[in-house]
Amino acid sequence: MTEVKQKFALFGNIYQASKSASIQKVLSTLSRYGAEVSIDREYYTFLHDVEHLQVAATRVFNGNDFEADFAVSMGGDGTFLKTASRVGSKQIPIVGVNMGRLGFLADVSPADIESCIYAIHTGSYSLEERAVIQVETGSKLLTDGDCALNDVAILKRDTASMISIRVHVDDTYLTTYQADGLIVSTPTGSTAYSLSNGGPVIVPGTKVLAMTAVAPHSLNVRPIVIPDTSVVTLDVESRSHSFLVAVDGRSVKCQEGTRITLRRASYNVRVVKRSTIPYFTTLREKLMWGADTRV
Repeated sequence: MTEVKQKFALFGNIYQASKSASIQKVLSTLSRYGAEVSIDREYYTFLHDVEHLQVAATRVFNGNDFEADFAVSMGGDGTFLKTASRVGSKQIPIVGVNMGRLGFLADVSPADIESCIYAIHTGSYSLEERAVIQVETGSKLLTDGDCALNDVAILKRDTASMISIRVHVDDTYLTTYQADGLIVSTPTGSTAYSLSNGGPVIVPGTKVLAMTAVAPHSLNVRPIVIPDTSVVTLDVESRSHSFLVAVDGRSVKCQEGTRITLRRASYNVRVVKRSTIPYFTTLREKLMWGADTRV
């Protein structure tokens, strides 16, 4: 029986040369297992024209014009988020190779690339399903998808006055935030922008969303956790009559009067997990809980 070739789509960081150092190792390992490899054109151009690497690939693709059994993200968590936005609802499992620093999502180290690809080839891996937030405004916000794996942030546009964000949860009025912004995060995004603003850490797989204000005017404003079955509607007022909507860091200007509706998307992002290290161990090590920095 002829073995079916696995197909891989590669994405990568194009801004830092050091984060492309392991691409040859990935390509040679995939070639050894007879995989078909497609590379995002922007990443291919960076590797070929800037890094002057000889990149052997089955094809080079543009935009979302690709099909694969697995997507490989070469970079940090930011690159992983961009890869997830490109994969969208295709339900292609994503492998995150961590060429960055923290790496909650991209958790495969360069040293583990070969063993990770072997695990995929032999089926010795598991998949984690991560919830995604769908952003609705009545028109398309972003060309590469209006969904967030980490968070959606409503932010003021300038350094002037704070904005007012009137929030309804399932048609019930919650409050009006007077703040620099508001972050609505998934459990995956709870250790990102939300955490830096005092939001709670939420274990992946927990079916909730967190809302965390950015520099609120009132000190009694606290983060709130709601079921991810909830529909959140946001109406924003600003002295500049506009504001920013950041979807996993990809921001776009919106005019005052634009209603933002947030709900859990109809699909999940699938993350390849080979490691048996418990999430709480990862959390403790990444955030250095209990570490004595005086040593």
